Amino acid sequence: MKNTIWSVVLLIFSFAYVNGQTHSITIKVLSEDTNEPLIGATVYLKDIDKGSITDLDGIAVINDIPKGTYVYKVSFLGFKSIENTIEIPYPEILTVYLHEDGEALEEVILESNRSTRTFKRIPTRIEFIGGEELSEKNAMNATNISMVLRESTGIQMQQTSLSSGNANIRIQGLDGRYTQLLRDGFPLYSGFSSGLSILHIPPLDLKQFEIIKGSSSTLYGGGAIAGLVNLISKTPEEEPDMDIMLTQTHALGTTGNVFYSKRNEKFGVTLYGSGHYQKAFDPDDDEFSNLPETKSIAINPKFFYYPSDKTTFWFGVNATYDDRLGGNLDAIENNADNLYAEENISRRLSTQTLYKSNIDAEKSFYIKNSFSYFDRDLTVPTINFKGNQLNSFTEAVYKNIGERTDWVFGANLYITDFDEESIGLQRDQSDLTAGIFVNNIYDFTDNWILETGFRADYTKDWGFFPLPKVSLLYKANQSFSSRIGGGLGYKIPDIFTEEAEFINFNNILGIDKDNLEAERSYGVNLDFNYETYLTDEINFSVNQLFYITAIQKGLLLTNTGTGFFQYENADDNIVSRGAETNIKFSYKDFRWFLNYAFIDTRLNYLDGNPQKPLTARHNAGSVIMYENEKWRLGFESYYIGRQLLSDGTETTDFIKMGLLGMRNFNWATVFVNFENFTDRRQSRFSPLVSGPNDNPTFAEIYAPTDGFILSVGIIIKPFGQKHHH
Repeated sequence: MKNTIWSVVLLIFSFAYVNGQTHSITIKVLSEDTNEPLIGATVYLKDIDKGSITDLDGIAVINDIPKGTYVYKVSFLGFKSIENTIEIPYPEILTVYLHEDGEALEEVILESNRSTRTFKRIPTRIEFIGGEELSEKNAMNATNISMVLRESTGIQMQQTSLSSGNANIRIQGLDGRYTQLLRDGFPLYSGFSSGLSILHIPPLDLKQFEIIKGSSSTLYGGGAIAGLVNLISKTPEEEPDMDIMLTQTHALGTTGNVFYSKRNEKFGVTLYGSGHYQKAFDPDDDEFSNLPETKSIAINPKFFYYPSDKTTFWFGVNATYDDRLGGNLDAIENNADNLYAEENISRRLSTQTLYKSNIDAEKSFYIKNSFSYFDRDLTVPTINFKGNQLNSFTEAVYKNIGERTDWVFGANLYITDFDEESIGLQRDQSDLTAGIFVNNIYDFTDNWILETGFRADYTKDWGFFPLPKVSLLYKANQSFSSRIGGGLGYKIPDIFTEEAEFINFNNILGIDKDNLEAERSYGVNLDFNYETYLTDEINFSVNQLFYITAIQKGLLLTNTGTGFFQYENADDNIVSRGAETNIKFSYKDFRWFLNYAFIDTRLNYLDGNPQKPLTARHNAGSVIMYENEKWRLGFESYYIGRQLLSDGTETTDFIKMGLLGMRNFNWATVFVNFENFTDRRQSRFSPLVSGPNDNPTFAEIYAPTDGFILSVGIIIKPFGQKHHH
């Protein structure tokens, strides 16, 4: 009996001891694709709220775990998280393999560097906008792409006309003519056709934006001194897709967009149409329009043919008609001839053709061609500026994408012909540029990747331009990387500058090819990227960029003293230097973006090397987003620092705010946007218009002119929502 009692007591104490004992677990986290350790991955036991971070060998240790069964979660930025159960004690090292997330940013295939590499394996720094962010910007402005670009760090949309609403893109403080706009790799608008260009690109049929800042002429030729923006169109998939977007603003602007796509084994199609009507809008009550009366329509059908799995052929047509009438309200509404009015009638027609063949798994070849016609008729009292421009672009490219090295060889021919129809000064100009280029990306190791390129352009009347570039990418681990790169650029002269647009091209003399030289540039970028999980659920990432771009022989518009204006080359450089900071926090369904841009653009050809007019040295922004399958809510605020006007006057700084709400249903998305709801507009700080109604003087524009805009809309999905966040 005693032995039985002592046995029971011993068993009870043994059971208590075992259950009171704690244990440790060691988990090793590897990449399923490379079998390399993932440094900084999070290992978390949900039941007891304990976790650890993997070390340089990908190992995490969690101590003081009571015996039992637990749910563990392993997560790492850019990889699919896994959850599973484990029985403690676990006597061995548990090895976990994570698979890269196909929807993560680094898996996005970028096209602007002419390679087919993923985001994090490209030495050239490329900024990407797509997916949900692009959808949000479309809701904020359904008529054109200006909203997408305006709210990107270091990019400014500079409005050059109150009456037409014309705006040019400025990257890092440099004029819009130094930025090259592309669509699917085709040059969009340049020279005369750049007029009102941003306002003529609706956003609904675009799937992503790719932005390269700094000299990119080696990739795409002259004009990409400040950088380039490549707009990537949606392509048809086997499942049909259709969006019908209707938007109405309280400023009496109405927009309709329709997009449809579908493909089968051999054929595919995308169809896009857009229509917009805006009534003249005068929030200042000064009898002058801040938004012109606008009637525009655009259509863009594309037809795809797939003769085999390796071959694609597509042909697209784009047609746009746009009529803008701004100025005195009485002149707009009642055709009062004795009052100031400005009318812009623009017509665009272009074709794009591409043939691509994948020779084998590594080699591919394509040839593309575009032809475009642009006609613009600008009428203001006593001035009529009218003309048309023909552009032709042809390019052939051969690619060899190997295991460690990528080669791209190509040649292109670009022709422009501007024909002025106005009476008086004749400023016709035709240019022809032929170029050959080669680009190489080589993986020295998994950590070091080098990109080199060289282009040789010959431009009729302007000469030969050799354009080398080099970029180096260092990837310390999955969390840290750095890029440094630089290159040369050039821009041949034409009369279509921001200064000329501001005075409606009045009394501007034509380009004197005997006395002018092409502008040349050099630029260098350096950036650092870091990503990690601060906790199991809070993700943090930061990107820090430093840059400098210098332009030699800058094109200046000067007064001859006889009532005319002529172009001259600057005798010293335009130098833009600065820094951009982008920070992102993610927590469950919340995201918080912070950005800051320091832009120091100096005109060294002027005494004292002053800051470039209408360029704020300090800009900052904050965007807070909440997203789930049903709701998308956003609050944004932007700070724009003080600027200098051309006469040296300093403007005020200001903050503007916006609020967006979107509700997803299976069949549609409805949205409401309170853009600039604090109503920050320039007329609150200084007059936009002065002088008599028949001959007014317009101020330089440094702040929003339209103020608060409330818009509501719906995106109808006849085939249902494809996906949510």
